[in-house]
Amino acid sequence: MSVALKICLLGLGEVGGTLAEDLHSHPLSTWDTRFTDPQSPPSLTRRALNLPVCGSAAEAARAADIVISAVTAAQDEAAARSLAPGLRPGAFYVDLNSASPAMKQATAALVEATGARYVEAVVMSPISNKRIASPVLLGGPHARAFLPTAAAIGFTGASVFSEAIGPASATKMCRSVIIKGLEALLTESMLTARHYGVESTVLSSLSDFFPGQDWRALAQLMISRGLLHGARRAEEMREAAATVAQAGIAPLMSEACARRQDWLAQHAAALHHKNLGQMLDAIRLEAASEHKENMTC
Repeated sequence: MSVALKICLLGLGEVGGTLAEDLHSHPLSTWDTRFTDPQSPPSLTRRALNLPVCGSAAEAARAADIVISAVTAAQDEAAARSLAPGLRPGAFYVDLNSASPAMKQATAALVEATGARYVEAVVMSPISNKRIASPVLLGGPHARAFLPTAAAIGFTGASVFSEAIGPASATKMCRSVIIKGLEALLTESMLTARHYGVESTVLSSLSDFFPGQDWRALAQLMISRGLLHGARRAEEMREAAATVAQAGIAPLMSEACARRQDWLAQHAAALHHKNLGQMLDAIRLEAASEHKENMTC
């Protein structure tokens, strides 16, 4: 008879919340810094799933066989530091965060010093599609040993990508330059086109240039993602910029994308509009109001 694995999940945001639902049949402990606010989304998720209350990240990690870190990119190393006192020697530490190779390597050193086994992991598609079965690239010297356990708890899309720590994250960061960059470009293009009343013509021309894609639907989807998750995406793009810089390339596009994603997150109120034109108008109206206020200060 197999023994149930004890799992600790750090972070109950978009990725962590999805994993918490899919791992709910396992002995599961969680921690999120936003648990201090009883009305925060992580607190609501914890209560909805009736998960136990822990007093700290280290307490949540104590005695866990698997620790999964699913926080924002900038908190990757800090999250590991907060868990370190509770990590059990031999436990797998699965780092799902969208961070640069250098950040992952620094976090790995911190985790390995406790005797736990660090596994680099990156999700290569939106988590909402296949959920825990999403494609995940694993890296590091413990990746192959973790793979059967990963499959057993539901990570059926996981595969070993590299025996070294860094290549898997480099893959994710290079992908993010394209995906998050396209979100930023569509945002800037559509807001400008709406000002001139030509967004439909621009979108039609894109359909001619890239056939088979509904560019109006794609623009609305990508701008909506930025409105909802822009702050987290900006953190990821700063890590992407660091990855580009570490390759000896000036991260001009990635840095600009991070600024646009940060800006877009400040206009989340526009999300309640389901029509692309109305959404763009709401963003433009709020942005114009802010600009006017800044000019009078």
